[in-house]
Amino acid sequence: MKRLLSFLFCFGILLFWSSCRNDFEFSPSTGNLEFARDTIYLDTVFTNIGSSTYNLKVYNRSDDDITIPTIQLENGVNSFYRMNVDGTTGLDGAQEGKFFENVELLANDSLYIFIETTINIETLSNSDIQFLYTDRILFDSGSNQQDIDVVTLVKDAVFIYPNKDEDTGIIETLTFDVDGDGTPDETLLQGRFLDDDELTFTNEKPYVIYGYAGVDANKTLTMEAGTRVHFHADSGIIVTDNGTLNINGELSIDQETLENQVILEGDRLEPLYTDIPGQWGTIWLFNGSANNTINNATIKNATIGVLSEGNQDATNDKLTITNTQIYNASSFGILGRATSITAENVVINNCGQSSFAGTFGGKYNFIHCTIANYWNSSFRQFPALLLNDYVEDADGIIIANDLTEANFTNCIIYGNDNPEIFLDNRGSVFDYKFINCLIKFDNNNLEGTGNYMFDDTNFYVDNIFNQDPDFEDAFENLMRIGEDSGANEEALVLDPFGNDLLGNPRGSNPDIGAYKSVIFED
Repeated sequence: MKRLLSFLFCFGILLFWSSCRNDFEFSPSTGNLEFARDTIYLDTVFTNIGSSTYNLKVYNRSDDDITIPTIQLENGVNSFYRMNVDGTTGLDGAQEGKFFENVELLANDSLYIFIETTINIETLSNSDIQFLYTDRILFDSGSNQQDIDVVTLVKDAVFIYPNKDEDTGIIETLTFDVDGDGTPDETLLQGRFLDDDELTFTNEKPYVIYGYAGVDANKTLTMEAGTRVHFHADSGIIVTDNGTLNINGELSIDQETLENQVILEGDRLEPLYTDIPGQWGTIWLFNGSANNTINNATIKNATIGVLSEGNQDATNDKLTITNTQIYNASSFGILGRATSITAENVVINNCGQSSFAGTFGGKYNFIHCTIANYWNSSFRQFPALLLNDYVEDADGIIIANDLTEANFTNCIIYGNDNPEIFLDNRGSVFDYKFINCLIKFDNNNLEGTGNYMFDDTNFYVDNIFNQDPDFEDAFENLMRIGEDSGANEEALVLDPFGNDLLGNPRGSNPDIGAYKSVIFED
């Protein structure tokens, strides 16, 4: 009985409240809407690739419920923009997303307009590789009309993507000799091999790659100075047996624009994605590829910056990488597997695992490199520098391979973890040497044991431990060192003296790492 009485009481209150409520009375707007911004800037987009969704908040500051008679794009059905107003797409047909009628807005309330675009630059200009496209959102008409500008920069690009079967929807995959038995193998790797007329990338237009762009046997992909390459998710470059990659960037005068560098990054151009790791796959130097060179490049936001496999006994090292920056790899900056790499003036930072990992043996020579790791997006399992000489198969069996040499001369090896080197061997040949390096290693349990006998000059010569490298801002990938760096004037003098990553002469009292020290401006 009490439950029944309680129910009837509550029901009575609701009924009374409803009977007292008057229907909302809406009056036409009078041109007094307020907006969160006066212009909507959509970030740069590539032609025919949809933008992110942006929003505009519209306010009714009055005490009256109003109706906005029309909300429309000035270019009407011909506009490349499309809108959604508080979850609705407006009129049907050609005007969908372009024209809205009688939009209600309560007193002292607000609504959201969401806007996005997909633009074909060929319909805008036949000559320019970029075009500023504008439109306006019009609220009401006549004397009550208000407007908001919408602006987008559209870039033309060279698009490289695999074919798609129109009937089955199956996307083309790469076929090449994976296991080295001389027979091509069909892989699950979406992509295609580059045609001969696609094997030279220039700075005329950016390149946008979907899937993996393959470099086939006896072919060479060359990237000229100033080339810009953008990768879609799960995309990259793979260089197969007897193929070659040559990235030929040059020193840039402007360190903001890096006009002469070759830059490889994701295809999302919004500022939000500037430093987001893992946006694309990797540059994969597959077993059998040869004479690969990377010079004056920036490789950022990949899963693995560069993956080099096999050919540790190659007459010419499989990869020679110089004057290059690798940042924000969600896994490894450079991952070597039983391979051969020479590196000079290379900076690697902010990687989800190791900045450099030489695994399953190999041959490595790093000179004047900065191998740092200030990753702070998640827990990382490995230090900045990892060396090992083995793999473990599915049955738990250890398979070892010789680490014939791993020399690090005048290198900074540092980060926000401790220690920042890990040397793990299971085989009989594990040759490494650190000469005049600045190393973070402060672990009393490991120091003086195994591979960490720092007094043994067969492996360690004139190194400095745990001194602040004084990076400009490691978390922002600003890796120059300052006047208080422990690396200053502590490098082994090499002949010739050479230049640092920015082209500055090192002189007769060189600093450790990829950069000559500077005095930071306040």
